[in-house]
Formats: sequence, C-alpha cells, structure tokens
Amino acid sequence: MALMINDGCTSCDACRPVCPNEAITAGDPIYVIDPMRCTECVGAEDEPQCVLVCPADCIVPHPDFQETPEQLLEKYQQLHG
Repeated sequence: MALMINDGCTSCDACRPVCPNEAITAGDPIYVIDPMRCTECVGAEDEPQCVLVCPADCIVPHPDFQETPEQLLEKYQQLHG
C-alpha cells in the first residue's frame, strides 16, 4: 500500500531526499506523498526509507491504496524501467 503523511508533519524535509521514486513533494503546509509513485521502497530498499528518517513519526499507510508487495514491485518496475 502507498504511504501518506499526516498532519503531524513538521515540514523538516528529511523524507523527500530519501525517496527512490521521487514521490514526496513539499505541499502547503505539509509534505505530500504521491500514491501513484509510492512503492513503500519495494524494489529499492528493504523498508520505507521515509518512515525511517521521519522525526515526527507522521508517515502512515494510505487507507485508499491497498497494494500487495507484488503490485508495489510492479509499480516500481514501471517507474524505473
């Protein structure tokens, strides 16, 4: 499933540079994860890098995007060829 950033975001910018899919952008007022680009780092890393670096612990599963690891890997491969 894709991830999302909740209102606890402090806009620290720790998450954006570690995303292998460039799915995270600065929103107003908090950062936003594009669910069409988020693969929870499947295909690139063993676990979501944004979650590891987030000091506010505000990155959670997106309830509207339930995907299997196989679907996430397919999405990663489509993004990176």
